Amino acid sequence: MRYKISGKQIDIGEALQTHVQNELGSAVQKYAERPTDATVVFSRSAHEYVCEATVHLSTGLSAQAKAHETEIYAAFDACCEKMEKQLRRYKRRLKDHHKDRSEPVEHLGANSYILASEEADSEPDSLQPIIVAEMETRIPSLSVGEAVMQMELAGAPVLVFRNEGKDGLNVVYRREDGNIGWIDP
Repeated sequence: MRYKISGKQIDIGEALQTHVQNELGSAVQKYAERPTDATVVFSRSAHEYVCEATVHLSTGLSAQAKAHETEIYAAFDACCEKMEKQLRRYKRRLKDHHKDRSEPVEHLGANSYILASEEADSEPDSLQPIIVAEMETRIPSLSVGEAVMQMELAGAPVLVFRNEGKDGLNVVYRREDGNIGWIDP
């Protein structure tokens, strides 16, 4: 598994990097069969350290966790526990969905844009929004069940995916009542 361990305006020492690789590697290896890479980012928020971790699996799924603590090692340990809990919770579902899949999930390239928010007091000059940023994003080819699982693992409110069964773009999202919505045009 490839590791990318970095800090936002924090120097990350060799001891912390070794600790992260050992602990995260053993936690992920218990519950995920084929992890490909992990990204761990440390930052400060007032008096607390923040640890954000993302682990990508060869099945196309990504698991994310975030934790805040007053000590940097404690922040990582809490984040690692959350990651381990997520993967443990979904281990059965991961095995059920991907036992028949012989190849990794196929991804489709797409552009993603961030639009500037408009102030409520001013009248816009035109109806065209101002584009603040443009990024490349990947749209996975998944079944509906895999898309719901991916959305829950990532902690995202919405996921756009290409439906394997119908070959069209679909959306799953978390509704206000706690249920999952599915848009199949």
